[in-house]
Amino acid sequence: MVVMAISTTCLNFFSQNGYKVTDRNALKDSEVHYSNIWGVADEDLFTLSIRELDEDFKHKKPFFAQIMTVSNHRPYTYPEGRIDIPSKISREGAVKYTDYAIGKFIKDARKKPWFSNTLFVIVADHCASSAGKVQLPVDKYHIPMIFYAPAHIAPSKFEKLTAQLDIGPTILGYLNFSYKSKFFGHNVFKMKDDEQRAFISTYQSLGYLHNGKLMVLNPNRKLGTFKPDFKTGTAIKTADDEKLTNEAISYYQMAAYLYQKGLYQQEK
Repeated sequence: MVVMAISTTCLNFFSQNGYKVTDRNALKDSEVHYSNIWGVADEDLFTLSIRELDEDFKHKKPFFAQIMTVSNHRPYTYPEGRIDIPSKISREGAVKYTDYAIGKFIKDARKKPWFSNTLFVIVADHCASSAGKVQLPVDKYHIPMIFYAPAHIAPSKFEKLTAQLDIGPTILGYLNFSYKSKFFGHNVFKMKDDEQRAFISTYQSLGYLHNGKLMVLNPNRKLGTFKPDFKTGTAIKTADDEKLTNEAISYYQMAAYLYQKGLYQQEK
């Protein structure tokens, strides 16, 4: 299932791809501490999520839930008195409020009988801004990802290059069973060094990071190979890399082909 504050685009996507969608309509007015054009406050969304997870646990159903927060969007509004930055002041306040809400969610979940056998994955969908002096500034696509299951995972840091599409296979790797899939991603804990890669994009430019190089594909068959600086986000144009170009094109074209032909649907 997916639990979200509300977003028409996301609602349509998830409802058409096998998810049971639960949104703000499942909350009573008295359960909403704050809402804006994006949806309800993160803390209200997490309260709803725990209620849904409790219900699954009550019926002895293993659960997989994706929770989408929205407070970290303009106009950056949230309930007053939660953090030391007033609402509607800055993005920093919205980020700090989301941190507060996630922390409260984890504290509340700790009291539940399902907590010790639940893996929590906290990840961003994108950075605050992808604008920069280059088409695809790599520093603007460096997002946080935390795997949290204190009863099963010891604290550590993972430094290799990974991507969002690696999340699914990595989660299933923790479950330690065999399965068939159409994943483009890897279980990053079994990934070889030369398999490290990531995909970044805007509405027009498609990027592919591999072996310290960035391949950018643009409309009208325009492309370029760059040497990116992962700290500053700058990039230097380099000689075209045919192998990297073909890899990038094959990933994006194959994904588009599978989706357009309906070949990514779950087999019955």
